Amino acid sequence: MSIGYSKRAVSLLVNGRRHSVDVDPATPLLWVMRETLGLTGTRYGCGIAQCGACTLHLDGEAVRSCVTPVSAAEGKAIVTIEGLAGDKLHPLQQAWIDLEVPQCGYCQSGQLMTAAALLAANPSPDDDEIRAAMDGNICRCGTYRRIHAAIRKVAGRSERTQ
Repeated sequence: MSIGYSKRAVSLLVNGRRHSVDVDPATPLLWVMRETLGLTGTRYGCGIAQCGACTLHLDGEAVRSCVTPVSAAEGKAIVTIEGLAGDKLHPLQQAWIDLEVPQCGYCQSGQLMTAAALLAANPSPDDDEIRAAMDGNICRCGTYRRIHAAIRKVAGRSERTQ
């Protein structure tokens, strides 16, 4: 008799492709992406939804996949960092390169996914809106000014003195 663990087939739409995974429905979406589907761009950071490294999109909304059960993703469109770009880089990815945003890069997929959700909802955010949306995405290297500058670049806003 197994206690507290029951596998079942869960159907997921990830980066436009349908997948059926046999997992416990309570399994965090992060682990299904990384361990079951091999999409390792979504990172484990803290495990308690405080750092943002595990951010991906669920029906266009930025969510912390370390605390989102896979069952909550059933019937919804999931986009990971691997699916953010189409045939060419997403404008944010290009801005990240142009402005040399990352240092170690560990948090960057979560930063990009949060920024992409912001710009999808608000294509021209002001500085306060950018700060509010990105709050809670931790960068241990402290590249926040470059992250904000890259978001401003894609939003068509120039760097302003703070």
